[in-house]
Amino acid sequence: MRRARRRHSPRTPHDKRTRSSSFDNGGENMNVSQTCLLITALMPFVWTMCAKSSSRYDNHDPRGYLARLDGWRARAFAAHQNSWEAFALFTAALVVAWHNGANMQRVDQLAIVFVASRVLYGVLYLLNWATLRSLVWTVGLVCVVWLFFAAP
Repeated sequence: MRRARRRHSPRTPHDKRTRSSSFDNGGENMNVSQTCLLITALMPFVWTMCAKSSSRYDNHDPRGYLARLDGWRARAFAAHQNSWEAFALFTAALVVAWHNGANMQRVDQLAIVFVASRVLYGVLYLLNWATLRSLVWTVGLVCVVWLFFAAP
C-alpha cells in the first residue's frame, strides 16, 4: 500500500526555513556583496602587477626578483601578500553572513566599506603612510568582524 505524499506549504520570505539562506531573497541585493568579493579576489593581482612593473623583472626567477625589491615596489608586494590574507577572512565572513541570513543591505554596506578600505590601504602602503594605513586596516577588520556577527 502506498502512502500519500505529504504536501508542504510553499516557503515565503518570512518563513524561518528560508532565512538561513540569503539566496532566498530573490538575489535582490546579493550582487553588491558578490561584486565586492570579486574585487577583493582580484586586488592581490593589482598590487603584484605594481610590484613587477619594471623592465628589470625576471620571469625566469620571479621569487628572486621579488626578494630583491625595495621602495614602493617592495611595499606593493607586501600589499599583495596582505590582500590574500584579507581575502580569506572576508570570504569567510561573507559566507557566514549569507548562511545566517543576515540583513543583505547591511552586508552590502559592510562589503563596500571593506573594499574601499582595502583599496585605500594598498594606496597608503605604496605611499609609505604607515600610521594612516594601519587605521584604514583597522576599519577593514572591523567590517569583517561585524559581518561575522551580523544577525537577521
